[in-house]
Amino acid sequence: MNEGVTYLKSKKFAVRIVKLYRYLCEDKREYVISKQLLKSGTSIGANISEANCAISEKDFLAKMYIAFKECAETEYWLELLCDTELLNEQEFQSIISDCREIKKLLSSITITTKNKDKE
Repeated sequence: MNEGVTYLKSKKFAVRIVKLYRYLCEDKREYVISKQLLKSGTSIGANISEANCAISEKDFLAKMYIAFKECAETEYWLELLCDTELLNEQEFQSIISDCREIKKLLSSITITTKNKDKE
């Protein structure tokens, strides 16, 4: 998979995050964790978008690594929402699988790019 696929997956994920944020605010009256989730979950795609316009390999790698870190943070917030029973197991499993898939893609991209720089 290339960065184009990762970008598209992260954008679809961001849409899900926005919808989850609305649900948490409107139905669960949860505003603090949901805001953190909204920021980190939508930041993934924003950083991938910036990486795709990078001026150098180093710039590209830095932006992709930021996207990876935002994805890891998003995973944390989702786990916390599940652990505090603001998301049930089915809701959690539905979205965490997408998050972890994107995280694996970003990990692969950053590792491949780093190794390419060493050659």
